[in-house]
Amino acid sequence: MIKVNIHEAKTHFSQILNRVGSGEAVIIAKAGKPIARIVPIKKEVKKRKPGSAKGRVIIKDSFFDPLPENILIEFEQ
Repeated sequence: MIKVNIHEAKTHFSQILNRVGSGEAVIIAKAGKPIARIVPIKKEVKKRKPGSAKGRVIIKDSFFDPLPENILIEFEQ
C-alpha cells in the first residue's frame, strides 16, 4: 500500500490507477492525513442457489446406455 498527497495523485493519476489495477491499494492524504483509499475492484462471485435448475434439466434413460463402438474407439486412441 502506498500513500500519496492530493497533488501527487492528480499529477500521476494514470500511474496510480495502473498500480491499483495490479492489485495494490493507494491512500490519498491531505496535509499528511489519510482521506481516501483507492482499492482494486474484486470480481463478485455469485453464490449458487441449490435447486435453481430443478425441473429444467431432463436426463433421458438412454443417457446411461453404452456408447457406440466407433465412439469408444476414439477414446482409446
